[in-house]
Amino acid sequence: MARDNQQLGVLNALDVAKTQWYHFTAIIVAGMGFFTDAYDLFSISLVTKLLGRLYYTEPNPKHPGALPINVSAAVNGVALCGTLAGQLFFGWLGDKLGRKKVYGLTLVLMVFSSLASGLSFGHTPKSVMTTLCFFRFWLGFGIGGDYPLSATIMSEYANKKTRGAFIAAVFAMQGVGILVSGVVSLIMSAAFEYKFKPPSFDEDPVGSLTPEADYIWRVILMFGAIPAGLTFYYRMQMPETARYTALVAQNAKQAAADMSKVLNVTLEAEEDKLAGIVKDKNQQFGLLSSQFLRQYGLRLVGTTTTWFLLDIAFYSQNLFQKDIFSSIGWIPNANKMSAIREVYKVARAQTLIALCGTVPGYWFTVALIDIIGRWIIQLVGFLMMTIFMFAIAFPYDHWKQKENRIGFIIMYGLTFFFANFGPNATTFVVPAEIFPARLRSTCHGISAAAGKAGAIIGAFGFVYASQEKDPAKRDPGYPAGIGKKNSLIILGVINFIGMLFTFLVPETKGKSLEEAANEVPVYEEQDIHNKPSAV
Repeated sequence: MARDNQQLGVLNALDVAKTQWYHFTAIIVAGMGFFTDAYDLFSISLVTKLLGRLYYTEPNPKHPGALPINVSAAVNGVALCGTLAGQLFFGWLGDKLGRKKVYGLTLVLMVFSSLASGLSFGHTPKSVMTTLCFFRFWLGFGIGGDYPLSATIMSEYANKKTRGAFIAAVFAMQGVGILVSGVVSLIMSAAFEYKFKPPSFDEDPVGSLTPEADYIWRVILMFGAIPAGLTFYYRMQMPETARYTALVAQNAKQAAADMSKVLNVTLEAEEDKLAGIVKDKNQQFGLLSSQFLRQYGLRLVGTTTTWFLLDIAFYSQNLFQKDIFSSIGWIPNANKMSAIREVYKVARAQTLIALCGTVPGYWFTVALIDIIGRWIIQLVGFLMMTIFMFAIAFPYDHWKQKENRIGFIIMYGLTFFFANFGPNATTFVVPAEIFPARLRSTCHGISAAAGKAGAIIGAFGFVYASQEKDPAKRDPGYPAGIGKKNSLIILGVINFIGMLFTFLVPETKGKSLEEAANEVPVYEEQDIHNKPSAV
Protein backbone atom coordinates (compact mmCIF):
# COMPACT_ATOMS: atom_id res chain seq x y z
CA MET A 1 0.00 0.00 0.00
CA ALA A 2 1.37 3.40 -0.89
CA ARG A 3 2.69 5.64 1.84
CA ASP A 4 0.29 8.49 0.94
CA ASN A 5 -2.65 6.11 1.22
CA GLN A 6 -1.48 4.93 4.64
CA GLN A 7 -1.17 8.35 6.22
CA LEU A 8 -4.27 10.09 7.51
CA GLY A 9 -5.30 12.90 5.18
CA VAL A 10 -5.21 15.54 7.92
CA LEU A 11 -1.57 14.68 8.69
CA ASN A 12 -0.61 14.62 5.05
CA ALA A 13 -2.28 18.00 4.60
CA LEU A 14 -0.13 19.44 7.40
CA ASP A 15 3.03 17.89 5.91
CA VAL A 16 2.53 19.35 2.43
CA ALA A 17 0.91 22.66 3.43
CA LYS A 18 2.57 25.76 2.07
CA THR A 19 4.00 28.15 4.61
CA GLN A 20 1.14 30.41 5.66
CA TRP A 21 0.06 32.78 8.40
CA TYR A 22 -0.87 30.12 10.98
CA HIS A 23 2.75 28.88 10.91
CA PHE A 24 4.02 32.33 11.86
CA THR A 25 1.27 32.69 14.48
CA ALA A 26 2.38 29.42 16.06
CA ILE A 27 6.02 30.57 16.02
CA ILE A 28 5.12 33.86 17.71
CA VAL A 29 2.86 32.27 20.34
CA ALA A 30 5.31 29.46 21.18
CA GLY A 31 8.31 31.75 20.70
CA MET A 32 7.07 34.33 23.19
CA GLY A 33 7.00 31.59 25.79
CA PHE A 34 10.63 30.84 25.00
CA PHE A 35 11.42 34.55 25.01
CA THR A 36 10.05 34.64 28.56
CA ASP A 37 11.98 31.48 29.49
CA ALA A 38 15.30 33.00 28.45
CA TYR A 39 14.51 36.41 29.91
CA ASP A 40 13.67 34.93 33.30
CA LEU A 41 16.57 32.47 33.43
CA PHE A 42 19.27 34.91 32.33
CA SER A 43 18.06 38.15 33.95
CA ILE A 44 18.97 36.91 37.43
CA SER A 45 22.69 36.99 36.54
CA LEU A 46 22.35 40.71 35.83
CA VAL A 47 21.15 41.56 39.33
CA THR A 48 23.03 39.13 41.62
CA LYS A 49 25.81 41.65 42.26
CA LEU A 50 23.17 44.25 43.12
CA LEU A 51 21.48 41.80 45.51
CA GLY A 52 24.82 41.28 47.23
CA ARG A 53 25.33 45.01 47.69
CA LEU A 54 21.78 45.64 48.86
CA TYR A 55 21.45 42.84 51.39
CA TYR A 56 25.00 41.88 52.39
CA THR A 57 26.85 45.19 52.73
CA GLU A 58 28.17 45.52 56.28
CA PRO A 59 27.93 48.74 58.34
CA ASN A 60 30.90 51.02 57.63
CA PRO A 61 31.91 48.77 54.73
CA LYS A 62 35.49 48.37 53.54
CA HIS A 63 34.40 46.64 50.33
CA PRO A 64 31.10 46.28 48.40
CA GLY A 65 28.74 43.60 49.70
CA ALA A 66 28.49 40.29 47.87
CA LEU A 67 26.21 37.27 48.10
CA PRO A 68 27.69 34.44 50.19
CA ILE A 69 28.68 31.40 48.14
CA ASN A 70 25.74 29.28 49.24
CA VAL A 71 23.22 32.10 48.69
CA SER A 72 24.65 32.92 45.26
CA ALA A 73 24.44 29.25 44.24
CA ALA A 74 20.85 29.04 45.45
CA VAL A 75 19.67 32.26 43.77
CA ASN A 76 21.29 31.35 40.46
CA GLY A 77 20.61 27.63 40.52
CA VAL A 78 17.16 27.13 42.01
CA ALA A 79 15.40 28.07 38.75
CA LEU A 80 17.51 25.50 36.87
CA CYS A 81 16.45 22.83 39.38
CA GLY A 82 12.82 23.85 38.93
CA THR A 83 13.25 23.76 35.16
CA LEU A 84 14.59 20.20 35.28
CA ALA A 85 11.62 19.05 37.37
CA GLY A 86 9.16 20.90 35.13
CA GLN A 87 10.58 19.36 31.97
CA LEU A 88 10.03 15.86 33.29
CA PHE A 89 6.59 16.49 34.79
CA PHE A 90 5.00 18.60 32.05
CA GLY A 91 6.62 16.52 29.31
CA TRP A 92 4.84 13.46 30.72
CA LEU A 93 1.61 15.40 31.31
CA GLY A 94 1.61 16.74 27.74
CA ASP A 95 1.34 13.18 26.44
CA LYS A 96 -1.34 12.25 28.96
CA LEU A 97 -3.69 15.26 28.83
CA GLY A 98 -2.80 16.86 25.53
CA ARG A 99 -0.44 19.65 24.54
CA LYS A 100 -2.94 22.52 24.66
CA LYS A 101 -4.34 21.92 28.15
CA VAL A 102 -0.92 21.78 29.75
CA TYR A 103 0.44 24.65 27.63
CA GLY A 104 -1.84 27.19 29.29
CA LEU A 105 -0.97 25.92 32.77
CA THR A 106 2.76 26.44 32.26
CA LEU A 107 2.19 30.01 31.06
CA VAL A 108 0.01 30.91 34.07
CA LEU A 109 2.70 29.52 36.36
CA MET A 110 5.40 31.54 34.60
CA VAL A 111 3.44 34.82 34.79
CA PHE A 112 2.54 34.39 38.45
CA SER A 113 6.06 33.36 39.49
CA SER A 114 7.70 36.21 37.55
CA LEU A 115 5.56 38.74 39.38
CA ALA A 116 6.04 37.01 42.73
CA SER A 117 9.84 36.92 42.28
CA GLY A 118 9.90 40.70 42.02
CA LEU A 119 7.63 41.04 45.04
CA SER A 120 9.82 38.83 47.24
CA PHE A 121 9.09 39.96 50.77
CA GLY A 122 10.82 39.93 54.14
CA HIS A 123 12.64 42.17 56.61
CA THR A 124 15.96 40.35 56.66
CA PRO A 125 18.37 39.31 53.89
CA LYS A 126 17.65 35.66 54.67
CA SER A 127 13.88 36.05 54.33
CA VAL A 128 14.13 38.02 51.05
CA MET A 129 16.52 35.50 49.50
CA THR A 130 14.41 32.58 50.73
CA THR A 131 11.19 33.89 49.19
CA LEU A 132 13.06 34.83 46.00
CA CYS A 133 14.41 31.29 45.70
CA PHE A 134 10.97 29.80 46.43
CA PHE A 135 9.27 31.74 43.66
CA ARG A 136 12.15 31.22 41.21
CA PHE A 137 11.89 27.47 41.70
CA TRP A 138 8.25 27.58 40.58
CA LEU A 139 9.18 29.96 37.80
CA GLY A 140 11.69 27.39 36.61
CA PHE A 141 9.06 24.67 36.97
CA GLY A 142 6.78 26.51 34.55
CA ILE A 143 9.67 27.27 32.21
CA GLY A 144 10.56 23.59 32.20
CA GLY A 145 7.13 22.70 30.87
CA ASP A 146 7.53 25.14 28.01
CA TYR A 147 10.49 23.21 26.55
CA PRO A 148 8.78 19.93 25.56
CA LEU A 149 5.40 21.53 24.86
CA SER A 150 6.65 24.35 22.60
CA ALA A 151 8.88 21.99 20.64
CA THR A 152 6.21 19.33 20.28
CA ILE A 153 3.41 21.73 19.32
CA MET A 154 5.58 23.46 16.71
CA SER A 155 6.78 20.17 15.24
CA GLU A 156 3.21 18.85 14.99
CA TYR A 157 1.91 22.03 13.38
CA ALA A 158 4.73 22.46 10.84
CA ASN A 159 5.07 21.13 7.32
CA LYS A 160 7.89 18.70 6.66
CA LYS A 161 9.77 21.01 4.28
CA THR A 162 10.42 23.79 6.79
CA ARG A 163 9.71 22.06 10.12
CA GLY A 164 13.29 22.40 11.33
CA ALA A 165 13.34 26.14 10.68
CA PHE A 166 10.04 26.64 12.49
CA ILE A 167 11.14 24.74 15.61
CA ALA A 168 14.53 26.46 15.54
CA ALA A 169 12.81 29.84 15.20
CA VAL A 170 10.89 29.14 18.42
CA PHE A 171 14.17 28.29 20.15
CA ALA A 172 15.88 31.34 18.62
CA MET A 173 13.56 33.52 20.67
CA GLN A 174 15.80 32.48 23.56
CA GLY A 175 18.49 34.72 22.09
CA VAL A 176 16.02 37.59 21.83
CA GLY A 177 15.02 37.04 25.46
CA ILE A 178 18.67 37.21 26.56
CA LEU A 179 19.13 40.39 24.52
CA VAL A 180 16.00 42.07 25.89
CA SER A 181 16.91 41.19 29.49
CA GLY A 182 20.13 43.14 28.95
CA VAL A 183 18.31 46.06 27.31
CA VAL A 184 15.69 46.30 30.09
CA SER A 185 18.47 46.25 32.70
CA LEU A 186 20.35 48.97 30.80
CA ILE A 187 17.27 51.19 30.68
CA MET A 188 16.39 50.68 34.34
CA SER A 189 19.93 51.25 35.65
CA ALA A 190 20.51 54.27 33.39
CA ALA A 191 17.23 55.85 34.50
CA PHE A 192 17.96 55.35 38.21
CA GLU A 193 21.55 56.55 37.81
CA TYR A 194 20.34 59.70 36.04
CA LYS A 195 17.80 60.33 38.81
CA PHE A 196 19.98 59.71 41.89
CA LYS A 197 23.57 60.13 40.56
CA PRO A 198 25.23 57.91 43.19
CA PRO A 199 29.03 58.17 43.71
CA SER A 200 31.38 55.21 43.39
CA PHE A 201 32.15 53.01 46.39
CA ASP A 202 35.65 54.48 46.73
CA GLU A 203 34.20 58.00 46.83
CA ASP A 204 31.40 57.28 49.30
CA PRO A 205 30.84 53.67 50.45
CA VAL A 206 27.44 54.43 51.97
CA GLY A 207 26.21 56.84 49.32
CA SER A 208 27.15 54.42 46.49
CA LEU A 209 24.32 52.14 47.63
CA THR A 210 21.15 54.11 46.87
CA PRO A 211 18.18 52.57 48.78
CA GLU A 212 15.95 53.09 45.72
CA ALA A 213 18.15 50.60 43.84
CA ASP A 214 16.06 47.90 45.51
CA TYR A 215 13.37 48.65 42.92
CA ILE A 216 15.71 47.93 39.99
CA TRP A 217 16.06 44.18 40.44
CA ARG A 218 12.38 43.81 41.24
CA VAL A 219 11.22 45.59 38.07
CA ILE A 220 13.74 43.69 35.92
CA LEU A 221 12.48 40.31 37.19
CA MET A 222 8.79 41.28 36.98
CA PHE A 223 9.07 42.51 33.39
CA GLY A 224 9.27 38.88 32.26
CA ALA A 225 5.57 38.44 33.05
CA ILE A 226 4.48 40.96 30.43
CA PRO A 227 5.24 39.14 27.13
CA ALA A 228 4.02 35.83 28.56
CA GLY A 229 0.77 37.40 29.73
CA LEU A 230 0.16 39.06 26.37
CA THR A 231 0.24 35.72 24.55
CA PHE A 232 -1.98 33.78 26.99
CA TYR A 233 -5.21 34.43 25.05
CA TYR A 234 -3.65 33.37 21.75
CA ARG A 235 -2.14 30.28 23.32
CA MET A 236 -5.58 29.25 24.56
CA GLN A 237 -7.10 29.84 21.11
CA MET A 238 -4.73 27.37 19.43
CA PRO A 239 -6.48 24.06 18.77
CA GLU A 240 -4.95 20.82 19.97
CA THR A 241 -2.44 19.44 17.48
CA ALA A 242 -3.90 17.06 14.91
CA ARG A 243 -1.28 14.43 15.64
CA TYR A 244 -2.23 14.26 19.30
CA THR A 245 -5.97 14.35 18.59
CA ALA A 246 -5.82 11.71 15.85
CA LEU A 247 -2.96 9.40 16.83
CA VAL A 248 -3.10 9.60 20.64
CA ALA A 249 -6.69 10.61 21.49
CA GLN A 250 -7.95 8.58 18.47
CA ASN A 251 -10.43 11.28 17.43
CA ALA A 252 -10.03 11.72 13.68
CA LYS A 253 -13.23 13.77 13.38
CA GLN A 254 -12.03 16.44 15.83
CA ALA A 255 -8.55 16.50 14.24
CA ALA A 256 -10.04 17.09 10.79
CA ALA A 257 -12.37 19.81 12.11
CA ASP A 258 -9.56 21.63 13.94
CA MET A 259 -7.14 21.54 11.03
CA SER A 260 -9.82 22.46 8.49
CA LYS A 261 -10.10 25.80 10.31
CA VAL A 262 -6.34 26.21 10.59
CA LEU A 263 -5.57 25.31 6.96
CA ASN A 264 -8.72 26.85 5.47
CA VAL A 265 -9.49 23.65 3.55
CA THR A 266 -12.07 20.88 3.86
CA LEU A 267 -10.66 17.68 5.35
CA GLU A 268 -12.37 14.32 5.76
CA ALA A 269 -12.63 12.89 9.26
CA GLU A 270 -11.49 9.44 7.99
CA GLU A 271 -12.84 7.67 11.06
CA ASP A 272 -13.03 4.46 9.04
CA LYS A 273 -9.38 4.76 8.20
CA LEU A 274 -8.42 5.43 11.81
CA ALA A 275 -10.59 2.52 12.94
CA GLY A 276 -8.74 0.34 10.46
CA ILE A 277 -5.44 0.76 12.24
CA VAL A 278 -4.35 -2.59 13.59
CA LYS A 279 -4.39 -2.46 17.40
CA ASP A 280 -1.15 -4.37 17.58
CA LYS A 281 0.07 -4.48 21.17
CA ASN A 282 3.61 -4.29 19.84
CA GLN A 283 2.77 -0.80 18.57
CA GLN A 284 1.24 0.37 21.88
CA PHE A 285 4.33 -0.10 24.06
CA GLY A 286 5.19 2.30 26.85
CA LEU A 287 8.31 4.25 27.70
CA LEU A 288 9.67 1.63 30.11
CA SER A 289 9.04 -1.35 27.84
CA SER A 290 11.67 -3.53 26.21
CA GLN A 291 10.07 -2.70 22.85
CA PHE A 292 10.74 1.01 23.35
CA LEU A 293 14.29 0.21 24.38
CA ARG A 294 14.86 -1.79 21.21
CA GLN A 295 13.31 0.73 18.82
CA TYR A 296 14.12 4.07 20.45
CA GLY A 297 16.62 3.38 23.21
CA LEU A 298 19.71 4.48 21.28
CA ARG A 299 17.89 7.57 20.04
CA LEU A 300 17.01 8.58 23.60
CA VAL A 301 20.60 7.96 24.67
CA GLY A 302 21.72 10.18 21.79
CA THR A 303 19.36 13.07 22.56
CA THR A 304 19.94 12.99 26.33
CA THR A 305 23.74 12.68 26.25
CA THR A 306 24.30 15.32 23.56
CA TRP A 307 22.04 17.82 25.36
CA PHE A 308 23.65 16.96 28.72
CA LEU A 309 27.20 17.40 27.40
CA LEU A 310 26.33 20.55 25.43
CA ASP A 311 24.84 22.28 28.45
CA ILE A 312 27.85 21.49 30.65
CA ALA A 313 30.01 23.36 28.15
CA PHE A 314 27.47 26.06 27.29
CA TYR A 315 26.70 27.06 30.87
CA SER A 316 30.38 26.88 31.82
CA GLN A 317 31.15 29.77 29.49
CA ASN A 318 30.91 32.05 32.52
CA LEU A 319 34.23 30.59 33.69
CA PHE A 320 36.07 33.09 31.56
CA GLN A 321 33.31 35.57 30.81
CA LYS A 322 34.23 37.88 33.66
CA ASP A 323 37.91 37.71 32.62
CA ILE A 324 36.96 38.98 29.17
CA PHE A 325 34.70 41.70 30.51
CA SER A 326 37.37 42.90 32.91
CA SER A 327 40.22 42.68 30.41
CA ILE A 328 38.59 45.02 27.90
CA GLY A 329 37.29 47.43 30.53
CA TRP A 330 33.60 46.55 30.23
CA ILE A 331 33.39 45.85 33.97
CA PRO A 332 35.77 47.85 36.19
CA ASN A 333 36.59 46.82 39.76
CA ALA A 334 33.47 46.96 41.96
CA ASN A 335 35.07 49.62 44.18
CA LYS A 336 35.19 51.97 41.20
CA MET A 337 31.42 51.85 40.68
CA SER A 338 28.18 52.50 42.48
CA ALA A 339 25.69 49.63 42.89
CA ILE A 340 23.54 50.99 40.06
CA ARG A 341 26.51 51.56 37.76
CA GLU A 342 27.57 47.95 38.24
CA VAL A 343 24.17 46.74 37.00
CA TYR A 344 24.59 48.95 33.94
CA LYS A 345 28.09 47.63 33.17
CA VAL A 346 27.12 43.96 33.56
CA ALA A 347 23.99 44.46 31.43
CA ARG A 348 25.97 46.23 28.71
CA ALA A 349 28.45 43.38 28.54
CA GLN A 350 25.73 40.72 28.24
CA THR A 351 23.86 42.77 25.64
CA LEU A 352 26.93 43.15 23.44
CA ILE A 353 27.79 39.45 23.66
CA ALA A 354 24.18 38.52 22.82
CA LEU A 355 24.07 40.96 19.91
CA CYS A 356 27.38 39.92 18.37
CA GLY A 357 27.59 36.19 19.08
CA THR A 358 24.50 34.63 20.61
CA VAL A 359 21.63 35.94 18.44
CA PRO A 360 23.37 35.53 15.03
CA GLY A 361 24.17 31.89 15.80
CA TYR A 362 20.52 31.05 16.49
CA TRP A 363 19.32 32.60 13.23
CA PHE A 364 22.04 30.94 11.14
CA THR A 365 20.52 27.67 12.34
CA VAL A 366 17.01 28.82 11.39
CA ALA A 367 18.20 29.73 7.89
CA LEU A 368 20.19 26.56 7.19
CA ILE A 369 18.73 23.69 9.23
CA ASP A 370 16.39 22.50 6.46
CA ILE A 371 19.08 22.93 3.83
CA ILE A 372 22.10 21.16 5.32
CA GLY A 373 20.26 19.16 7.99
CA ARG A 374 20.23 18.84 11.77
CA TRP A 375 22.92 16.17 11.98
CA ILE A 376 25.60 18.12 10.12
CA ILE A 377 24.90 21.33 12.05
CA GLN A 378 25.17 19.51 15.37
CA LEU A 379 28.29 17.54 14.41
CA VAL A 380 30.14 20.56 13.03
CA GLY A 381 28.99 22.72 15.95
CA PHE A 382 30.44 20.31 18.50
CA LEU A 383 33.63 20.01 16.43
CA MET A 384 34.14 23.78 16.18
CA MET A 385 33.37 24.24 19.88
CA THR A 386 36.03 21.61 20.63
CA ILE A 387 38.59 23.35 18.41
CA PHE A 388 37.97 26.83 19.81
CA MET A 389 37.83 25.60 23.41
CA PHE A 390 41.22 23.93 22.99
CA ALA A 391 42.52 27.03 21.18
CA ILE A 392 41.59 29.05 24.28
CA ALA A 393 42.70 26.48 26.85
CA PHE A 394 46.17 25.30 25.85
CA PRO A 395 47.69 28.79 25.30
CA TYR A 396 45.58 30.28 28.12
CA ASP A 397 48.50 32.22 29.61
CA HIS A 398 49.19 33.67 26.15
CA TRP A 399 45.63 34.98 25.80
CA LYS A 400 45.75 36.68 29.21
CA GLN A 401 48.46 39.06 28.04
CA LYS A 402 47.11 42.50 27.23
CA GLU A 403 48.28 42.57 23.60
CA ASN A 404 46.49 39.25 22.87
CA ARG A 405 43.13 40.04 24.41
CA ILE A 406 41.42 40.86 21.10
CA GLY A 407 42.21 37.33 19.90
CA PHE A 408 40.83 35.99 23.14
CA ILE A 409 37.56 37.84 22.58
CA ILE A 410 37.29 36.53 19.01
CA MET A 411 37.85 32.93 20.17
CA TYR A 412 35.26 33.39 22.89
CA GLY A 413 32.70 34.83 20.47
CA LEU A 414 33.23 32.01 17.96
CA THR A 415 32.72 29.40 20.66
CA PHE A 416 29.37 31.02 21.46
CA PHE A 417 28.47 31.33 17.78
CA PHE A 418 29.06 27.63 17.03
CA ALA A 419 27.20 26.60 20.16
CA ASN A 420 24.09 28.36 18.85
CA PHE A 421 24.72 27.56 15.18
CA GLY A 422 25.12 24.02 16.37
CA PRO A 423 24.05 21.74 19.20
CA ASN A 424 22.38 24.35 21.40
CA ALA A 425 19.65 24.64 18.73
CA THR A 426 19.62 21.13 17.28
CA THR A 427 19.39 19.37 20.65
CA PHE A 428 16.09 21.22 21.09
CA VAL A 429 14.78 20.45 17.60
CA VAL A 430 15.57 16.75 17.11
CA PRO A 431 13.83 15.21 20.18
CA ALA A 432 10.57 16.75 18.94
CA GLU A 433 10.85 14.77 15.70
CA ILE A 434 12.25 11.28 16.29
CA PHE A 435 9.87 9.77 18.87
CA PRO A 436 6.27 8.51 18.43
CA ALA A 437 3.41 10.95 19.03
CA ARG A 438 2.16 9.30 22.23
CA LEU A 439 5.65 9.63 23.81
CA ARG A 440 6.99 12.68 21.97
CA SER A 441 6.49 15.24 24.72
CA THR A 442 7.75 12.85 27.39
CA CYS A 443 10.94 12.00 25.52
CA HIS A 444 11.62 15.65 24.73
CA GLY A 445 11.13 16.45 28.42
CA ILE A 446 13.60 13.72 29.43
CA SER A 447 16.15 14.98 26.90
CA ALA A 448 15.71 18.58 28.06
CA ALA A 449 15.98 17.56 31.72
CA ALA A 450 19.27 15.83 30.96
CA GLY A 451 20.41 19.13 29.46
CA LYS A 452 19.43 21.03 32.60
CA ALA A 453 21.36 18.51 34.71
CA GLY A 454 24.36 19.39 32.56
CA ALA A 455 23.60 23.08 33.01
CA ILE A 456 23.63 22.70 36.79
CA ILE A 457 26.99 20.94 36.62
CA GLY A 458 28.34 23.53 34.21
CA ALA A 459 27.08 26.59 36.01
CA PHE A 460 28.09 25.56 39.52
CA GLY A 461 30.35 22.51 39.56
CA PHE A 462 32.87 24.12 37.24
CA VAL A 463 32.80 27.40 39.16
CA TYR A 464 34.43 25.48 41.98
CA ALA A 465 36.61 23.34 39.69
CA SER A 466 37.99 26.40 37.88
CA GLN A 467 39.36 28.04 41.04
CA GLU A 468 43.13 28.42 40.96
CA LYS A 469 45.42 26.77 43.52
CA ASP A 470 46.97 30.13 44.33
CA PRO A 471 44.69 31.69 47.04
CA ALA A 472 45.41 35.18 45.66
CA LYS A 473 43.85 34.18 42.33
CA ARG A 474 40.73 32.53 43.75
CA ASP A 475 37.34 34.10 44.30
CA PRO A 476 36.80 34.96 47.98
CA GLY A 477 35.54 32.00 50.01
CA TYR A 478 36.14 29.34 47.33
CA PRO A 479 38.39 26.29 47.86
CA ALA A 480 41.23 25.42 45.51
CA GLY A 481 40.26 23.74 42.23
CA ILE A 482 42.07 22.56 39.12
CA GLY A 483 42.28 26.05 37.57
CA LYS A 484 40.72 27.66 34.52
CA LYS A 485 43.16 26.20 32.01
CA ASN A 486 42.55 22.58 33.06
CA SER A 487 38.81 23.21 33.33
CA LEU A 488 38.71 24.52 29.76
CA ILE A 489 40.64 21.47 28.52
CA ILE A 490 38.05 19.22 30.18
CA LEU A 491 35.25 21.22 28.55
CA GLY A 492 36.93 20.75 25.16
CA VAL A 493 36.97 16.99 25.76
CA ILE A 494 33.29 17.12 26.74
CA ASN A 495 32.48 18.85 23.43
CA PHE A 496 34.38 16.15 21.55
CA ILE A 497 32.43 13.40 23.34
CA GLY A 498 29.23 15.25 22.43
CA MET A 499 30.28 15.09 18.79
CA LEU A 500 30.72 11.30 19.07
CA PHE A 501 27.27 10.78 20.62
CA THR A 502 25.76 12.77 17.74
CA PHE A 503 26.22 9.60 15.65
CA LEU A 504 23.33 8.05 17.63
CA VAL A 505 20.93 10.77 16.42
CA PRO A 506 19.23 10.22 13.01
CA GLU A 507 18.75 12.90 10.35
CA THR A 508 15.12 14.03 9.96
CA LYS A 509 15.40 16.62 7.19
CA GLY A 510 12.54 16.42 4.68
CA LYS A 511 10.71 13.59 6.46
CA SER A 512 7.21 13.61 7.91
CA LEU A 513 7.06 13.20 11.68
CA GLU A 514 5.73 9.66 11.25
CA GLU A 515 8.66 8.76 8.98
CA ALA A 516 11.20 10.45 11.26
CA ALA A 517 9.79 8.60 14.27
CA ASN A 518 9.47 5.24 12.46
CA GLU A 519 5.78 5.45 13.31
CA VAL A 520 4.30 4.13 10.08
CA PRO A 521 0.72 3.05 10.90
CA VAL A 522 -0.41 -0.39 9.78
CA TYR A 523 -3.97 -0.83 8.51
CA GLU A 524 -6.31 -3.74 8.32
CA GLU A 525 -7.35 -4.73 4.85
CA GLN A 526 -10.48 -2.67 4.31
CA ASP A 527 -11.78 -0.61 1.46
CA ILE A 528 -9.97 2.40 2.88
CA HIS A 529 -7.05 2.76 0.53
CA ASN A 530 -9.30 4.15 -2.17
CA LYS A 531 -10.80 6.84 0.05
CA PRO A 532 -9.61 10.36 -0.72
CA SER A 533 -7.46 11.86 2.01
CA ALA A 534 -8.36 15.51 1.52
CA VAL A 535 -10.74 17.54 -0.52
